[in-house]
Amino acid sequence: METLNTNIFPKGEKAPEAYFSGGTAWVQILKPNEDDLNCQIGNVIFEPGCRNNWHSHGGGQILIVTSGTGFYQEKGKPAQVLHA
Repeated sequence: METLNTNIFPKGEKAPEAYFSGGTAWVQILKPNEDDLNCQIGNVIFEPGCRNNWHSHGGGQILIVTSGTGFYQEKGKPAQVLHA
């Protein structure tokens, strides 16, 4: 039986440990932050338990969860659960 690859984005390179803790993450930049949109687009894959360090996005952020469960939090607001 053939196994289908359901990943729609490439896995990318191992992310720098300076930006993540508790595990490994992989990042593939799909669209760099280089124009009026002021927002880069990247595919980020987190190992279980891995988290991103606190940071902000001046142009905002779009999160598309394709598998698993996670959390995000906006400054001054409670954490929100993310599901695929």
